[in-house]
Amino acid sequence: MSTLRQKVAIALVLAFAGTMAHAEQMPAVKDIVIVHGALVDGSGWRAVHDILSKDGFHVTIVQEPLTSLAEDIEAAKRAIDQQTGAVVLVGHSYGGSVITDAGVDPKVRALVYVAALQPDAGEASGQLLSKFAAPNDAMRAAANRATPDKYLFLPSAKFRENFAADVPAPDAQFMADSQQQPAEKAFGAPVSAAAWRTKPRYAILTTQDHMVSPQLQRWMYQRSRAKVTEVNASHAVYISQPAVVAQVIETAANQTN
Repeated sequence: MSTLRQKVAIALVLAFAGTMAHAEQMPAVKDIVIVHGALVDGSGWRAVHDILSKDGFHVTIVQEPLTSLAEDIEAAKRAIDQQTGAVVLVGHSYGGSVITDAGVDPKVRALVYVAALQPDAGEASGQLLSKFAAPNDAMRAAANRATPDKYLFLPSAKFRENFAADVPAPDAQFMADSQQQPAEKAFGAPVSAAAWRTKPRYAILTTQDHMVSPQLQRWMYQRSRAKVTEVNASHAVYISQPAVVAQVIETAANQTN
């Protein structure tokens, strides 16, 4: 082989090796879709959004109507449809029920449950919540204070201690004052499919949770054999510890082929 040919061959090998090394460094999934829980909207996910975006991910936060489980699932499906590539689907609290059903979409590569409900096919959110009552039983208290047209809410004075005990008081008060009230019927509707049965699943278990019992979380995540990260946090872990939540999401994205 001539010297020129040798140089060309070496250059091609080096270029190919560089391309392969760059590909190995790229996350397996670039699109993240986040589904918020009941009583709140997607704005609380700003810190997690900013971390993921800085790290090169494209983040979409679903704003559910919280009027029925079916309509919330449709909202999540619309967001998934708009993604250009494979998706890691994230759900918080009641949003876990939404992603369990919406996650059967072929675009969804992995599921991340953040202090979230994780029903099986045919199970309803309320059914799971009644299995292990959380400390102070905040969701039952919300149900007892439903509006005349059956929408749930937490009294403003009780919001921080139940939902966001580790969030600064002014921020927790704003969350209380801007509650997005979910329809009671959304908690009575069963999911039709359980995406976690066939797809990789990750979970953040919040040990100081007064909304979704840590005992219930442990039971659900053991049942699904999810990869669990335990965090000493309230139900609002995505606000109080966004770096931890973002890290679990990125792990799900990078470990999904």
